[in-house]
Amino acid sequence: MTFSVARLLVDSESTPLGARRALRTAFEAPPEERLPHLETAARVLHRELDLDCRDARELVGLGAP
Repeated sequence: MTFSVARLLVDSESTPLGARRALRTAFEAPPEERLPHLETAARVLHRELDLDCRDARELVGLGAP
């Protein structure tokens, strides 16, 4: 099981808006449709917060690429 702080990121004002939107969409989507939205959120975190790619993926509940 992967630890995820994704639900906390949705409510944090320090999380970029694009990542919050992608995470909200992921949580509202059926499980089989969540992956692309989580990947989008990770990309936004990586790009806008200058996080390491692996760290960004882990924050949203994805494993290493």
